[in-house]
Amino acid sequence: MTATVGRRERKKAATRQALADTALTLFFERGYDNVTIRDIADAVDVSTTTLLKYFPTKEALVFDEDTEQEAGLVAAVSDRPEGQSIPQALCAHIKRVRTCSGDWDARFAAFARLVNDTPALGEYGHRMWMRHQDALAHAIAEATSSRPDDCRCAALAHFALQTSAFAQRTDDPERAIDTAFALLQDGWDAV
Repeated sequence: MTATVGRRERKKAATRQALADTALTLFFERGYDNVTIRDIADAVDVSTTTLLKYFPTKEALVFDEDTEQEAGLVAAVSDRPEGQSIPQALCAHIKRVRTCSGDWDARFAAFARLVNDTPALGEYGHRMWMRHQDALAHAIAEATSSRPDDCRCAALAHFALQTSAFAQRTDDPERAIDTAFALLQDGWDAV
């Protein structure tokens, strides 16, 4: 029985990955708006019903790392080096995962362009990113020995996550993130 469950779970995971990979390939080749759910399902040789069991929306096919994103944000706070402030740790993490820095490969740069150039994907991605606000606020509260409902922790989490959207509207996203986090670190009085 255990081998059957293991095999079934592996097959489900492989189907899910094939759907996500195929969708991205088709989106890169044809453009997001020119690819349908049916196109993706046909390319993987599954029904649209099967595809929708794994991904409830077309946008969800593009953003398949929600759990990893949240874990990364929490780890940026909880595993930061001694002496590094929470804003500094979040700034470094957000720059690493949300801007096109030099160490990204061509496929990831194409992914970033796809999201930035497709309004539906940009909006969906931002909503997905902002869903981590509560987990991040909790991690900040825990790291600072604050109450879980401390609104300062919630505010820092909110504004830290918002820096990503702010940065994408500028010519120099990394500088924009640095500037926003300097404000979060030092407060308005520093201006």
